[in-house]
Amino acid sequence: MSATSSPHPVVRAEAVTRRYGGTNGGLFTRGTTRTAVTALDGVSLRVDRGEVLGLTGASGSGKSTLLHLLAALDTPTSGTVELLDTDISNLSEKRRTALRLDHVGVVFQRFHLLPALSARSNVALPLVERGIGKTTRRERAADLLEQVGLGDRLTHRPGELSGGEQQRVAVARALVTDPDLLVADEPTGELDTQSGRTVLDLLREVATDRAVVLASHDDAAVAAADRVVELRDGRVVESG
Repeated sequence: MSATSSPHPVVRAEAVTRRYGGTNGGLFTRGTTRTAVTALDGVSLRVDRGEVLGLTGASGSGKSTLLHLLAALDTPTSGTVELLDTDISNLSEKRRTALRLDHVGVVFQRFHLLPALSARSNVALPLVERGIGKTTRRERAADLLEQVGLGDRLTHRPGELSGGEQQRVAVARALVTDPDLLVADEPTGELDTQSGRTVLDLLREVATDRAVVLASHDDAAVAAADRVVELRDGRVVESG
């Protein structure tokens, strides 16, 4: 990555706060008391193309909430989130979904693969949503599975794959639309050391021409990042 930040980051958060409950969404009820919870409080950061950003912090620190905001899966209560210079903070759900489908890939901790579908069909799913033809979908999915070392597992269902193989299928699915931003929530949390290392190497490789944000408790995952932002109680306490 260049030492000089690009004037146009892939994604940028400015003074982002996200509250749940109270007057800003669904209510949390504890006994007879309705409590507003602040998951993020005034967070600002940017991620450039070619950069791997690590988010770390204890459970409940706000990592997943921030990841969801950067990926346009949620919107902030206040502040702005810009994806490719588009402010997603006030977009309708439909427009956010379209933007996310075109520009964001998401790797979930527990893979979220459909058990009845083959590895190839799981990878191809985002292309179905984009209206891509069957032949092109199958070819694109097969190429990506080959790239992640699973060219011989095209027709295997998730239950026939190891945890590390399932996570690589999930990474391939996140990449099938060639996104500008890839976000990964605890990408090694369910994996053994060797499988985790393989997935981290893969995430580093694909960061060449996109931005990658990974949230993790895992020291090895954090060490794989170019830069690390630590969150505590919804605030940035360290960035480097």
